[in-house]
Amino acid sequence: MQETNIPSFFLYARKTMTIKTKIASALTFLFAIVLLIGGLSAYYLNQLSNDSQAILTDNYISLEYAGNMQRQLSNLGDPDALLSFEENLKKQQKNVTEVGEKEVTATLAREFNRLRIGARDSATVYRIRQSLFQIDELNRRGIIRKNEVARKTAKDALRWLAVVSTASILILFSFIINFPGYVANPLRELTRGIRQIAKRNFEERLHFKSSDEFGELARSFNSMAQKLDEYEHSNLASVLFEKRRIDTLIHTMNEGIIGLDENRYILFANPVACRLLGMDETQLVGRYAPDLAATNDLMRTLIQDVMDDKEPDTDVGSLLKIFDNGKENYFNRRTHLVAITRTGEEQPQRAGYVVVLENITSYKELDLAKTNFIATVSHELKTPLSSVKLLEDNRVGSLNDEQQALLNNIRADADRLLNLTGELLNMAQVESGQIQLKLQPVIPADIVRYAVNALGVPTEQKNLRIVLTMPVDLPVVTADPDKASWVLINFLSNAVRHSPEESTIDVEVAKTPDTNYVEFRVRDHGAGIRPEHQGRVFDRYFKATGQNGAAGGTGLGLAISSEFIRSMQGEIGLDTRVTDGAAFYFRLPVS
Repeated sequence: MQETNIPSFFLYARKTMTIKTKIASALTFLFAIVLLIGGLSAYYLNQLSNDSQAILTDNYISLEYAGNMQRQLSNLGDPDALLSFEENLKKQQKNVTEVGEKEVTATLAREFNRLRIGARDSATVYRIRQSLFQIDELNRRGIIRKNEVARKTAKDALRWLAVVSTASILILFSFIINFPGYVANPLRELTRGIRQIAKRNFEERLHFKSSDEFGELARSFNSMAQKLDEYEHSNLASVLFEKRRIDTLIHTMNEGIIGLDENRYILFANPVACRLLGMDETQLVGRYAPDLAATNDLMRTLIQDVMDDKEPDTDVGSLLKIFDNGKENYFNRRTHLVAITRTGEEQPQRAGYVVVLENITSYKELDLAKTNFIATVSHELKTPLSSVKLLEDNRVGSLNDEQQALLNNIRADADRLLNLTGELLNMAQVESGQIQLKLQPVIPADIVRYAVNALGVPTEQKNLRIVLTMPVDLPVVTADPDKASWVLINFLSNAVRHSPEESTIDVEVAKTPDTNYVEFRVRDHGAGIRPEHQGRVFDRYFKATGQNGAAGGTGLGLAISSEFIRSMQGEIGLDTRVTDGAAFYFRLPVS
């Protein structure tokens, strides 16, 4: 950028200051000029005011006093004339300002004293008049002299103001002419350079040099233009090579991968995805996915997440069972949104979707083997455990006290193992998806009666009292009576375990407000469940600790209860509003 005719201060500022500092310096300079002119004007105006005040205060008042005394001297026959003369004389004695005025005023006072004591001859009056004339003459000369001083002060003020104003106007004029160009010229050149870049003229460069922000902007622009020029003239073969490498990686992956653009047209599909869909790549690429979904069930399932404008949740997949290679295989489907930020923009834009089918058959088979193993072991354990309980039969012989104590311990351990094996068998049914239900109309009172009777012994051991609230006109529900009773027994056993001795357990059965369900509710008055654990009480193997830190159970009962109730089209949950203890409930649909 061409140098302009700016004062040396600004030339130095251009090399050493930032734009912010330069603008601040310019405004400071303008403020200093205004302050200088204003201060100079105020100074000379004050001087003129002082000079004018001196004329008024010093001389004009003395002339007024002298005139008053002249008038009183002409009326000596009036008794008040001498009083008025004396009063003006005293004022004049206090207002002596000119050279020689003091002596004349003293002579006037001396002659006035002679006049006041009776000497009223013409000579005395004549001397008084002469003194008054001298006072008048001295003050008139003082006025003329001080007026000349004031005039000289005004001339000096005009001269200095003219000099300062002329210099300030010249500097400001130079500033107005050059400083806007200093700011606007780089912006104009930058705009021209951007237009050239927009026309793909990547050889354009900015040539102005500066150490401020404009210089940094020019260097950044030139660096950008150089990189764009290098990108523009880069080897296209390398770009195609990278594309082929990515295509090869996608085609060799074991997962099924399908890519769609933002308008849901298929961009690519690897061999695994083509095999699962039963279509060739040529039949897929370039086709509108919803059109294919009309005749292909798997495609319809895969694009469910992309048929609306909502962003797919990549953290949550869906399990699909697909027949492949002569057997059923399990795949985990995940849909990923592709978003890119275009050059020159800040907000990312939707560019397409990638659907990934991950084959998890081997993991599913291992999980099924684990479930079958647990079911087999649990089933095999039930027979010997049941045989252990035969030791209680008195027909095999009577036992002494020590043997009876050992037998009681064996019975308690056997009951605990039987409960555990029962829970493991139920969990095996849940995990294998083979919950066997015998849905039928059930009277709610029968479920409650069976569960309360099953917990009779534990409640008596802890001196607990079960308070039952149940209307007589409850409707019949549709449920598996065994599994519904199992869930209620599980609720009650948890309540017994966590209740303090000699407390109560509340059992309430009632219709819901919409009368579509009957709710079974169990509440204890124990330590309760910590707030951070309330959301996980129905997770498998999770053992919730109470407010006192105690935990118990296997962590399976509530998980199994949740699966049983949901399989019967019911609802189950924890009432988080209860803080004094814990309250669990489940609802069964009305028949």
